[in-house]
Amino acid sequence: MKPGYILLLVTALGTVSAAGAAEQTEDISASGRLSLQGFGTLGIARSDKDGAQYVRDLSQPDGLTTSWSGKIDSMIGLQASYRINDELDGVVQAISRYRYDGSYRPELSWAFLRYDPDSTLSLRVGRLGTEFYMLADSRMVGYSNLTVRPPPDYFGMLVFSNFDGLDISKTVPAGNGLLRGKLFAGRSPEKTAFYNDISWNLSGSLLLGGYLDYLNGPWQVRLSHAQVRFKDEMPTNSLAGFDAISIAPDLSVVDKWSRYDSLGVVYDKGPLQLQLMFSQTKHDTSAFEDTKAGYAIAAYRIGDVTPYLGYSKVKSTPVEFASSIPSYISSLAGGSHSDQHTVFLGGRWDIQHDLDLKAQVDWIHGSPSSVFLYRPGAPSWDGHMTVFSLALDFIF
Repeated sequence: MKPGYILLLVTALGTVSAAGAAEQTEDISASGRLSLQGFGTLGIARSDKDGAQYVRDLSQPDGLTTSWSGKIDSMIGLQASYRINDELDGVVQAISRYRYDGSYRPELSWAFLRYDPDSTLSLRVGRLGTEFYMLADSRMVGYSNLTVRPPPDYFGMLVFSNFDGLDISKTVPAGNGLLRGKLFAGRSPEKTAFYNDISWNLSGSLLLGGYLDYLNGPWQVRLSHAQVRFKDEMPTNSLAGFDAISIAPDLSVVDKWSRYDSLGVVYDKGPLQLQLMFSQTKHDTSAFEDTKAGYAIAAYRIGDVTPYLGYSKVKSTPVEFASSIPSYISSLAGGSHSDQHTVFLGGRWDIQHDLDLKAQVDWIHGSPSSVFLYRPGAPSWDGHMTVFSLALDFIF
C-alpha cells in the first residue's frame, strides 16, 4: 500500500476519537466562538480496462486500471470556524486528497473572513471555493453527495477548486420563494496535472463569475456563468518536444478566455430526489474544444437506503485549423476531445446520521477519440469502460 493511502487510512480511523473530541469541544464551547468539523471518504474503485485510466477529474495525474485503488476518491478535510462577533466570522479548511503531483500533501482549500451585516447580505474575502456549476462547491464532501463521485462527464473538466479573491451574495423574496444572487472575482492559486509528470501552472489566472438561484419549497434552480483568463501557457511545447505554439499561435492560451455557462435544477422532497444539469463551455483558444455536457439523476429513499440511477453525456466540437497547419499540430487540440455517455447505477446506505456506505457501477460508452477525461490516452482505447466503486463517507 502506498504511503499516501496509509496516511488517509490512519487519519480516517482516527476520526472515531476525533469525533469524540469534537463533541467534547462542542460541549465546552457551545456558548463560545470556535467550532471544529471534519469530513472524509474512504473509497476504492477499479475499471475493466488497463488502457486509458479513469480519473475523478483532470486535476489527477493518473487513475484507475483493473486493480482496486483508493486514490481517486479517498480524501479527508478539517474545518475550523471562529465567530468574531454577530456580523463577522472566519473559516479555514484544509483537505488531503490525490493531487496533481501524485502526492496527498494537505492543501488550504478555504481561508476567508465573512461579513454578514444582515440575514440577506454576505461578503467574503480570502480563499474561496469555486462555484462554476451548481453543487460544485460541495463536490469534495462525499457525505453531501448522493453518488460516489460527481459525474466526471460533467464535473471532470473543472480543475479549478478554489481562488483567492472575494464574493458578495444577496437574497430577496420573490413570489413564493427566494431569489439569491452571487458575484465573485479572484485569481487561481493552483496547479493541475497535464500529461504524465508534466503539470500546468494555473496560478494567477483570473476568475470571474456569478449565479442566480431561485428556491421554492423542494425546488432549486440555478443559472451560472463563470470565465477564466489564463496567465501562463499550457506546457504544450514540452509535450510536443518542439515549439508548436510558434507554428500554430491559435494554440496559445495566455490572456485567452474560457467561458462556462450552466443550468441546474434540483428537486428534493420526501423520498424523491432529482438532479438535472446542463453546461456549455466555450474557449477563445484553439487549444481546447468547445464542449456541451449534462446529466440527470433520480433517487428514491427507502428507509435508510437510497437507490439511484443516472445518465451523463459530454460532447465536444473539433477545432478547425487552416489547411496550412500540419496534422501533427492540429492533433494536439484533439487531445481535448470528448464524445461519450455514461449510465450509472448505485445505492447509498445511511448507516447513521454521520456515516454512509455507497456502491456504484458506471457503464461508459464513447468514441475511441474521446480521450480528454482519461490519463493518459492509450492507442488501444476503444471508448468503452465499466467502473466499479465502493465508498465510505463520514462527517465529524
